[in-house]
Amino acid sequence: MPELPEVEVTRRSFADRIAGAQILALSMGKPLRWPLGCDPLTLTGRVVGSVARRGKYLLVNLDEGVLLLHLGMSGSLQFAPSLPQRGVHDHFELLTTQGLLRLHDPRRFGAVVYAPSLDDVRAVKLLGGLGVEPLEVGFDPLLFYRALRFRRAPIKQVLLAGDIVVGVGNIYASEALFMAGIHPALRADKLSKPRAQRLHAAIVSVLQRAVALGGSTLRDFSSAEGQSGYFQLDAMVYGREGQPCRVCGAPIKSIRQGQRSTFFCQACQKK
Repeated sequence: MPELPEVEVTRRSFADRIAGAQILALSMGKPLRWPLGCDPLTLTGRVVGSVARRGKYLLVNLDEGVLLLHLGMSGSLQFAPSLPQRGVHDHFELLTTQGLLRLHDPRRFGAVVYAPSLDDVRAVKLLGGLGVEPLEVGFDPLLFYRALRFRRAPIKQVLLAGDIVVGVGNIYASEALFMAGIHPALRADKLSKPRAQRLHAAIVSVLQRAVALGGSTLRDFSSAEGQSGYFQLDAMVYGREGQPCRVCGAPIKSIRQGQRSTFFCQACQKK
């Protein structure tokens, strides 16, 4: 599933190139997770402004309204002056004066939703419960620690919930917990202030490095320019069950938490 770094890499790969473009046509393929929310014809002639990100949502701002795009579990965007004929898994196309933006989504868990503004009920429903952005100044170590004090669930699950800090998905939660030396099953409210601060720093460091490396390509993720990510090649624990820890040499272990695989080193990560 594309996580925050992959979505941010995608945003950066087409935001500048599509800015200022006029929409010539919008077409939808098979139904995605939610309906578009408007007649596609009403968007013809509108002008694309900035492309922002909130959590795992891309916000394509228009001169009137905003398109909220989510890549779901298997989605990726392409943007180019022209693209090959639409395939069976291509479910959204935005034809503009500066190129064609296309969503490829084999599993159709992604979404494209139009809202008149970010204050509209449709946008609030999707974005309103999201936590603090981990790569922005609002992600404060002390506030992070205080929020964890009210959570009795395992710290890995709290990170994935996304209502304290948004976008720390499965791969990067495992990596950040390893960097901070924290066992993924430790209850969130049991973290001391120093350990919470180390985790805060690890989250920022891991996500920044993932963005710098183009995200993770485990199956078919690529940026809107068709570039794969390379973070998975540097992963310390994720996907390395049975392999030696890069720090201490102990075998990496895997457990299931909330139907997701968690990877960790039992020697380096303590409860």
